[in-house]
Amino acid sequence: MILKPQDILILLKQLARPGPARDGKAWSYAALAHELGMSASEVHAGSNRLRSAGLLAESGPVLAAAEEFLLHGLKYVFVPERGALVRGMPTAHAASPLNNLVSEDGEPPPVWPDPEGSVRGMALEPLYKSAPQAARNDSVLYEWLVLVDALRAGRARERKLAADLLSKRLQEARYEP
Repeated sequence: MILKPQDILILLKQLARPGPARDGKAWSYAALAHELGMSASEVHAGSNRLRSAGLLAESGPVLAAAEEFLLHGLKYVFVPERGALVRGMPTAHAASPLNNLVSEDGEPPPVWPDPEGSVRGMALEPLYKSAPQAARNDSVLYEWLVLVDALRAGRARERKLAADLLSKRLQEARYEP
């Protein structure tokens, strides 16, 4: 069993929206697929891989395992691919919640290549091809993806800030009723 990038997007979506889906019903593969821009079979297969890896249980994400993997393993498994100057959607230290904590250094910001994007910057391939679309539809998921990109592609200070924010979010999720 090998995790795929879409599996992490599925995990992040469930971390971003713990518990039932927005309509109050339990998550379904079809609902997750719709919100993530994937097929239901991709979400089903990804969920099975996440369960096999110990990152997901029937009740939702396994928070301690997710934290360990996201902080320490993700950047080695899903190495960021960088590209040329493109129009796109800001990510890593160029987007919330990190953009208010990191000062600009004069270099073009990292962006996911996206024709609907509003910023010109250096291409950083998203974790999965539908991530920009899913992030546009869910600002909380967007922030989780930004933190993950900072962990994958950021400099030491950016990675530290992202790790602290991600750990804080996971700690808060542990204590939600």
